[in-house]
Amino acid sequence: MPTRTAAEKRAQAREEYDAFLAGCPSRQLLDRISDKWVALILAALGRDGPDRDAGPQVMRYSELSRRLAGVSQKMLTQTLRSLERDGLVIRTVTPSVPVTVTYELTGLGQSLHQLMYGMKLWAEAHMDEVHANRERYDTAAQR
Repeated sequence: MPTRTAAEKRAQAREEYDAFLAGCPSRQLLDRISDKWVALILAALGRDGPDRDAGPQVMRYSELSRRLAGVSQKMLTQTLRSLERDGLVIRTVTPSVPVTVTYELTGLGQSLHQLMYGMKLWAEAHMDEVHANRERYDTAAQR
């Protein structure tokens, strides 16, 4: 049995990722990125429309907190830490009084932003239709 380098082992594992299999590590990633706060943070930090090519959007923690109505400080902090750990967000601390902490998407985060922003737009565009379907279903279920 030939010895394989770490890079060769990672390459083979990449070829074998299949989220339909229970033990696949990509399931953990799918679980993380399917969280509503992840989707909204990525959408908030990304740029779309005419500003798309203006470079990365940098936001302070307080700006993100205001932008994401309803998110608790604990949830926002936990979600940002997990995104930083996964390499989707860069956290920059600037020593000042008070200390300034900013967040921006990495290249990897920007590639995911495109999908998440599209899902956000889809949800906003189809919410009336979903509400109507829910009403029809609930009315039929009561009979």
